[in-house]
Amino acid sequence: MKNVKTSIVAGLVGALVLITGTLATVKDAQAAFQPRKPVEFIIMAGTGGGADQMARLIQSIIEKNDLAPVPFIPINKPGGSGAEALRYLKDKEGDDHIVMITLNSFFTTPQLNPGLGVDVNEFTPIARMAIDTFLLWVTTDSGINNLDEYVAAVKNKGVGWKMGGTGQGQEDSLVTGMLESEFGFKVTYVPFPGGGTVAKNLIGKHIDSTVNNPSEQLGFYEAGKSRPLMAMTPERLPQFPDVPTSAELGHPDIVYFMQRSIFAPPKISKDAQAYYIDLFRKVFDSKEWVDFTKSDGLFRDWKSGDDLGAFYKSEYMKHTKLLKAMGKL
Repeated sequence: MKNVKTSIVAGLVGALVLITGTLATVKDAQAAFQPRKPVEFIIMAGTGGGADQMARLIQSIIEKNDLAPVPFIPINKPGGSGAEALRYLKDKEGDDHIVMITLNSFFTTPQLNPGLGVDVNEFTPIARMAIDTFLLWVTTDSGINNLDEYVAAVKNKGVGWKMGGTGQGQEDSLVTGMLESEFGFKVTYVPFPGGGTVAKNLIGKHIDSTVNNPSEQLGFYEAGKSRPLMAMTPERLPQFPDVPTSAELGHPDIVYFMQRSIFAPPKISKDAQAYYIDLFRKVFDSKEWVDFTKSDGLFRDWKSGDDLGAFYKSEYMKHTKLLKAMGKL
């Protein structure tokens, strides 16, 4: 009889453990975040540029591979060199249904516009998807074939030389400032709302040169309409094996990269942050993303969560020093 009672008690305990475990699993499943409505995918730049291209590619990867239960809706907010997008994200504090793809203006625009009231360190870090690169571009019929000829042409024309780029204080203007400082010339910087518009204006001869990312000029380059003179990278880009680097040309300090990352508003739920990190990791590992980064001159370089937050604090300070050195702060 004692053995029977023991068996009954053991069975009841086992059943209780099973029920408790099942309830815990159900509770965890219910607690796990799933977006309940379309997710706004904010782009802090205009259409056609690198960030815009990437956001729309990411949207297609998510949709094609059925990675999310709801659609991601790309929304361009380029105003004020990304200030419009940053303020929008700030005002959506705690909203689990918004993410944003960033440029380096994520670091510079708030510093150049203190009245904006945005501290990017408050935003929720999700994932760094890649690091983008910069090349110096002219049109193929410009008569300029190398860096020496470019510098000579700019010095000859002086401030009449028009360098196109995305807004004042954004990445393109910082790289332009680096070129001015290195070569001792001064150009007229013409800002546009996005890299795609910059590229088109070069081909249309409304400007004389650009420092477009590879993806922004690639179509014109492949059509034989634009010519890269220098890659602002430590090593040659596999996609442009014949283009010398700034270091090869004797200017190793002219190196600049742009991160391509995903952030969310401040104070979203931890479950939502974990969900988006997992989602964008799947995108990062997808064949489509790997192929895109290889073909368009980007380096796949993953960071997420707190690691990405620490990277951003470091980059923010680097850009503070750069802006001060250029007299912009």
